[in-house]
Amino acid sequence: MDLNAIRTHRFPPVEQAYTARDTMLYALGLGYGSDPLDTAQLAFVYEDHLRAVPSLVNVIAHPGFWAKDPKFGIDWVKILHGEQSFELFRPLPPSGRMRGEYSIEAIEDMGADKGARLYQLKDLFDADTGEKLATVRTVLFMRGDGGHGGFGVAPPAPAPLPEAAPDTVIEIPTLPQQALIYRLSGDYNPIHADPAPARKAGFPAPILHGLCSLGIATRAIVQACCDNQPERLRALSLRFSRPVFPGETLVVEIFRADGGVQFRCRVKERDAVVLDRGRAEIAA
Repeated sequence: MDLNAIRTHRFPPVEQAYTARDTMLYALGLGYGSDPLDTAQLAFVYEDHLRAVPSLVNVIAHPGFWAKDPKFGIDWVKILHGEQSFELFRPLPPSGRMRGEYSIEAIEDMGADKGARLYQLKDLFDADTGEKLATVRTVLFMRGDGGHGGFGVAPPAPAPLPEAAPDTVIEIPTLPQQALIYRLSGDYNPIHADPAPARKAGFPAPILHGLCSLGIATRAIVQACCDNQPERLRALSLRFSRPVFPGETLVVEIFRADGGVQFRCRVKERDAVVLDRGRAEIAA
């Protein structure tokens, strides 16, 4: 890994216009509309008074898989998505034109045999007014790039959940074709669609996108803690711990906390924690 090439790299701004159709397609990729009589779900997938799911900020104005560029010397095949967070400064409109400005905040070297963590920041602006709408942080776990040093100051690790029974539990089943729908929002990695690349990556079948699992968790938090009012969700963060396979059921366990909630997600069929150390900030 070329640490200096990463530290001095400057990302060009990424602009993206998105429409109500894109917003509805994203929500369908999270399973909204599964109950055709649920008007709360309909608000995210129907153009009449359409609302955007807050986690849409994760996929707007994406810079692409920049780590694959040979100039960085990153062993990109061994990269895993470790953590993700977003903070909203005002509700995301159901359509608009956005500008993403990217930077690398830090690389944390954990040792030659343990890998490194890369901390990526995105500030999202309304491209027409210049107003800042959101900040998105991504942590990449680079399993093959430890021992090269680091830079910057890594944010604190997310706090563990309490040793107690959850206050609220929400179950959301995924569809066998969930990843095929979600990928139409922009992540076309073949391990989410084609069994052959998925097996080559070490999975018995295509896996669900991590950001799709995050979006489903966001859906559960908006439902259970925000009375289906997405503007009340101010921030959300979590750690990815295991993959989800399309068709499995996500069980979202929610714990009350000061200023919001903590949460984790299990796969019901395997009793495996797939999203951990989650936290969401909720406005009154």
